[in-house]
Amino acid sequence: MSSSSGCNRGRAVLPVTASLVPFLLLLVVVSCQAALVVSATHTHGHGGGKHAGAARAAFRAGDEQEAYARIMARMARMDKDSNMTIQSPDGDVIHCVPAHLQPAFDHPRLRGQEPEDEPVERPMSKGGAAEEEAGVFPQAWSDGGSKRCPAGTVPIRRTAARDVLRASSARRFGMKARGGGSSSSNARRDSTSSGHEHAVGYVTGDQFYGAKASLNVWPAKVASAAEFSLSQIWVISGSFGNDLNTIEAGWQVSPELYGDSSPRFFTYWTTDAYQETGCYNLHCSGFVQTNSRIAIGAAISPTSVYNGRQFDISLLIWKTDVRARAQDPHRGNWWLQLGSGPLVGYWPSLLFTHLGAHADMVQFGGEVVNSRPAGAHTPTQMGSGHFPREGSNRAAYFRNLQVVDADNSLVAAAALRLVADRPGCYDIQGGYNTAWGNYFYYGGPGRNVHCP
Repeated sequence: MSSSSGCNRGRAVLPVTASLVPFLLLLVVVSCQAALVVSATHTHGHGGGKHAGAARAAFRAGDEQEAYARIMARMARMDKDSNMTIQSPDGDVIHCVPAHLQPAFDHPRLRGQEPEDEPVERPMSKGGAAEEEAGVFPQAWSDGGSKRCPAGTVPIRRTAARDVLRASSARRFGMKARGGGSSSSNARRDSTSSGHEHAVGYVTGDQFYGAKASLNVWPAKVASAAEFSLSQIWVISGSFGNDLNTIEAGWQVSPELYGDSSPRFFTYWTTDAYQETGCYNLHCSGFVQTNSRIAIGAAISPTSVYNGRQFDISLLIWKTDVRARAQDPHRGNWWLQLGSGPLVGYWPSLLFTHLGAHADMVQFGGEVVNSRPAGAHTPTQMGSGHFPREGSNRAAYFRNLQVVDADNSLVAAAALRLVADRPGCYDIQGGYNTAWGNYFYYGGPGRNVHCP
């Protein structure tokens, strides 16, 4: 704390000798940056000195050290503001933070605000898909729903120093990597994206105000920390260039981000094709959480078993305030709902450019990063790690695929197009029945005789 106050006083005690001013200013800036790194890490506790030294070794550039210091300072603030701390059996630490002190309200356009009231009206189905049952969302930290944060607080998964040190960049911690040849490689267009492979269904050519689907959760095996496997809904607008807007939610396995191989519930957003805006979960300001029982970034437990019991989650993303949109298309936030019950929170409409009004495309499916370890295709799994032809209880699926129309109604995702970048590695097969509506099986094992 003393180092912070010293930095605040630095400008006042500078001598007036003109020739010394630039040199002394440089000393103040450098010393303040170093003090922030050390003091923030020590405040966070648990081996602060060791982690501070590791951070200096890992993040040599000044902007990287500053970014590391900001992350640690934010976590120290979460420690301080927390009303309760819950230790999860899987090693996660969950802070129960007053909702108005969550990271979202560090955003310049949200500063000083509080979470908005949950919308009363929600999209209703016009038929063709059964309503999902409301139930407890299965996460390891909540112990079957018996643990929860107090009313008025939201659960925030603690980011430890070791989490940041696993990343290649502190400045981009919690963000998807920029694409190799395409800045939008984390969302599929009609060409294979460098390093990212997809098996997805998508609809386009209309104005969409949301999407809904149910998907089963699997402990997908990821071959290296440089890779991930995820299954999600994308809500997309803008061109597939630097102005791409996306809202995303689903489950993912990412050893680099989370430090283990558990499938975890996640959210994401960007307004510039994953360049400088947006992040996973609550790692940056933006997404506003309203739920006290669901921790974004926490492990989902239990999961599906091959040839055994299946566990799936239902996700609904939709833009609220239909009547207001008629006068102002930029009105209405994008809310996230689980099942037919709990709302998780919302992405404020003001974060976006194109998605301020509506989406142009909705996408459902899986994505993996193929870093080609040892010069061959990765064995990282998508979905269950089994091809869609294996079908029920063996392959991963999306079912009851729907979109939200301008009347705030859920309608079947008509004219759904299915595409797999490399069918020999990860494939997709769709169908329709009265129980599942529009559905598809997808995924695969990655490297095999048909995917060298």
